[in-house]
Amino acid sequence: MAVSPLDSTVFAGVFGDPEIGPLFSDEAEIAAMIDFERALARAQARCGVIPVAAAAALDAAMEGLVIPPEELTASTTAAAVPVPGLVTALRKRLDPSAAQWLHWGATTHDIMDGGLLLRLRRSVDIVDTRLTRLIDTLLLAAEREAGTAMAGRTRSQVATPISFGLRIAQWAQPLIDLSEMLDELRPRLFRVQFGGASGANTAVAPHGPAIIQALSLELGMAASPPWHTSRVALIAAMDWHGQLAGALGKIAGDLMVMGRSEIREARAGTGGGSSTMPQKSNPVTAEALGTLARFVSGLMAPAHFTATHLEERDGVSWPLEWLVVPQVVVAAAAALRHAQVLGETLEADPERMRAGLDLGGGAAMAEAASFALAGHMPRAEAQALMKRVALEAAATGECLEDVLRRQSDVDIDWAEALDPVRAADPSRDVITMIVQRWRDRHGNATYNS
Repeated sequence: MAVSPLDSTVFAGVFGDPEIGPLFSDEAEIAAMIDFERALARAQARCGVIPVAAAAALDAAMEGLVIPPEELTASTTAAAVPVPGLVTALRKRLDPSAAQWLHWGATTHDIMDGGLLLRLRRSVDIVDTRLTRLIDTLLLAAEREAGTAMAGRTRSQVATPISFGLRIAQWAQPLIDLSEMLDELRPRLFRVQFGGASGANTAVAPHGPAIIQALSLELGMAASPPWHTSRVALIAAMDWHGQLAGALGKIAGDLMVMGRSEIREARAGTGGGSSTMPQKSNPVTAEALGTLARFVSGLMAPAHFTATHLEERDGVSWPLEWLVVPQVVVAAAAALRHAQVLGETLEADPERMRAGLDLGGGAAMAEAASFALAGHMPRAEAQALMKRVALEAAATGECLEDVLRRQSDVDIDWAEALDPVRAADPSRDVITMIVQRWRDRHGNATYNS
């Protein structure tokens, strides 16, 4: 087994992400740091800090330039960071007259953080597109199943009737929250980092603020004071991915329970066979999603450890990010990929759902019966009567209606009052509210795509 199944060839389809995983390879990191060096040269030329001709030469020479990762191994071992070796490797390949202006006034933190943000911006864009697609998929399914009655369950026990559409819409609701949160997070996260050796830009003074503004234009990121010791936004990004994985994990958990052999109310994803039991069709897609959700949740503690960033640069907390950030992002993205498969293959079994409503003699309708009785007697008496009725129905196997007719002479149309399909109708109102919230945000064009 690989050190991390997230980038394992064998486990690639289960835990990896072929689109986002490569953004956290050595090659991608080196390329992003080079892109930041190019942008820095252009920005400093804008400000008159380095010669325009030198900046143009640096920019052209580094375009598409590839530095093999193994070339940086020895220098990174010595310095514990790759940038000194990268700068040396670049200067060897550049014209000496231009090379002297490379990395002017910058520090390792600037280059590594800048390169990370360039890759995170791409990954966030991909995740955002996937998230929108998943919400669309779930809400379309919610509307399709709005009239499919089933037993709602609280604390694992049958509660009251709902529709399957409501459960699906409630899977989508935290994802809509997260979509809104991502819009708020982007400007906080994607800010220029340029502070030089100790965050004061002393080597390029008094041009630091001007360079930051120029980098903002070059990179399409917000201008910001140097933030290399404040990891608040980056931790918020990890928290966002953690909450995403958690919300997706609920979908996996619900589907695994609903798909149990004795329940079989719904199925989704691809079934995995057993090496020895022919009857098995394991919920492998939901299981993979559940595993990834738990894994990302476990990474939230080390993600927060990175907040303790000592003095002007930390050699312990900062490197911890390099261990945590790629795993959080890739695992959450892979979870989102699995969730899409589940959403697209979701199928209900209305007959099995009806069987759930009939459990305990139709215990899901006990609340409705107690409120019907409360129109004819004090509420406390109605609840006490229904408690006795429910216990007798469970013990004898009779339906609530038969026991009620025997124990109560109240004039109520019990067939109508105990109709679970009718009782599930209010679910439509909640579904409509959730769907409308998404439509108000994205419009019908996105929702129907």
